[in-house]
Amino acid sequence: VQLVESGGGLVQAGGSLRLSCAASGSTFSINYMGWYRQAPGKQRELVAAIFSGGGGTNYADYVKGRFTASRDNAKNTMYLQMNSLNPEDTAVYYCMYIRLGTSYWGQGTQVTVSS
Repeated sequence: VQLVESGGGLVQAGGSLRLSCAASGSTFSINYMGWYRQAPGKQRELVAAIFSGGGGTNYADYVKGRFTASRDNAKNTMYLQMNSLNPEDTAVYYCMYIRLGTSYWGQGTQVTVSS
């Protein structure tokens, strides 16, 4: 599985961005998809998790009500709609898939929110 993120950039506080994560290769039997982020000097943290098979979507408390994760199976793409961004959301955002017990990461996309 190869993952490519896109959609990052520079936005003012209060603005919005939509990230995409396009998957290619063996994309069947993927049972978990997630968005993570890593700010400078901090550990990588979970932003949102999508569980296959009707497992639903979970969000970190700090993005609830502002971010929405979704997937388009026909396009093998996962999205992260980010609204009401604030400077604390500045980070490199990564998507991650788990397929048959193996995790795959994208290269990351930078999101910078100016105050």
